[in-house]
Amino acid sequence: MTLQDLLDPVDVVRISGDLQSEIVSITEDSRAVRPGSVFVAIQGIQQDGHHFVNQAFAQGAAAVVVEEGCFQGISAESSQAVSSLIHVKNSRKALGLMASHLQGNPSWHLKMIGVTGTNGKTTVTHIAASLLEAQGHQVGLLGTVGYVYGRERQEASHTTPAPVQLQEMLGEMVRAGIDVGVLEVSSHALALDRVAGCEFDVVVFTNLTQDHLDFHHTMDHYFQSKLHLFTDYVVDGQKAEPKRALVNADDSWAILLLQQCPIPVWTFGLHAKADIQAEAVQLGMDGTQFVVKSPLGKMTITSQLVGEHNVSNMLAAIGIGLAVGMSPELIEQTLKSVENVPGRFERIQEGQDFTVVVDYAHTDDALQRLLEAAQSIKQGRVITVFGCGGDRDPGKRSKMGQVAVRKSDLVIVTSDNPRTEDPQTILADIEKGIVALPPDERCLFQTISDRAEAIQVAIDAARLGDLVLIAGKGHEDYQILGTQKVYFDDREEARKAIRERRRSV
Repeated sequence: MTLQDLLDPVDVVRISGDLQSEIVSITEDSRAVRPGSVFVAIQGIQQDGHHFVNQAFAQGAAAVVVEEGCFQGISAESSQAVSSLIHVKNSRKALGLMASHLQGNPSWHLKMIGVTGTNGKTTVTHIAASLLEAQGHQVGLLGTVGYVYGRERQEASHTTPAPVQLQEMLGEMVRAGIDVGVLEVSSHALALDRVAGCEFDVVVFTNLTQDHLDFHHTMDHYFQSKLHLFTDYVVDGQKAEPKRALVNADDSWAILLLQQCPIPVWTFGLHAKADIQAEAVQLGMDGTQFVVKSPLGKMTITSQLVGEHNVSNMLAAIGIGLAVGMSPELIEQTLKSVENVPGRFERIQEGQDFTVVVDYAHTDDALQRLLEAAQSIKQGRVITVFGCGGDRDPGKRSKMGQVAVRKSDLVIVTSDNPRTEDPQTILADIEKGIVALPPDERCLFQTISDRAEAIQVAIDAARLGDLVLIAGKGHEDYQILGTQKVYFDDREEARKAIRERRRSV
């Protein structure tokens, strides 16, 4: 593809140089530049790519794209190496658009499902993938737990891949005969234009609760980032088929989204009136039953998934199924066999006479949903182990502490990826929220910085019929201590702790 062709979808301010050169790759990493590459300079949070323009030219870049107003000019020593220089209004967006164009705009050839929200994205996308596969589709799934398409299985570096990687994956899906792409679309991805160049067919809003305010700063900015999925990526595209948005009517932000979404919407919910409504919900440790009223008929759902929050997740996935033409009967049948996503209410069984559950809940809302699920099915006490990450949104720490002690019988506060923060500072922030509550509103708690020790103490404290919840990391198999990733898996630690307890009895 020539540079001129590559620039077709981009809002160009001005160009200098040869537009007929053949382009072989596009990158935002100057270290990856080779002859025939286009280097796109991005003004990032940590570094500004405009500082590496001269290096890119020196390494043989066929062209460099810079953002208007961010570029200081070519150095005298590298001026002889300059080929083409393109100024654009938004280099982040240009990166995604060009990456898509270089891959033949793969999202135009896939049924694209995008799910955004603070909580539930992973579960909704996994359920949706199961439904779509039951309908006969070949599905690619990109999200927090990993990137899975065709024979490819990759660990996820981000919930939503970076623009070039994303478009390459979508291109590989098309070439492999996959016809549906199911994506978790994070607020970071939307704020940073990672999905630029994508056109979605079905978009889903699960909920919005406090998280990532270290990045977004305000809840309104957080919401506006999510909103882009429902405005920028579903209209004025190349696809003729009707679009559909699915919005959680039980969430307080739904009203604002409904006011601004330009495509047809189905709402879903348990409590608020909705198009896809759950009724007669029965919750148990072994699963869930409920009735769904929908625009396309009534369904009776029997599922292995546990907790009211998973009813909401299933409603979202049911909406996706209906939007792509599934029959209510096939949805009913398929949901019977859908299992938990790894690290989402994952039960750990080593022959003990109490229940141990590992879950990814790492916001106050997710923790509350998890604990409400536990309260609805418990037989004994609820013992909760949780922590908060370092270098991230400190405002949620006290809130999470309060949720934990209000909804549990015993809480052990511990570390969860402290990163470069002092773990004791994080524990102190959580404890401030706890002790601010009157004593009659909170259960007993203790703080144990070492996460493995905290898990062992919780399991040693469990009695017949108790429910031990280990929250915050779910499927993750690491701890971030300082700047180092250290292997650590809550599920393995729980199994080890149970075996140790059984040996010592």
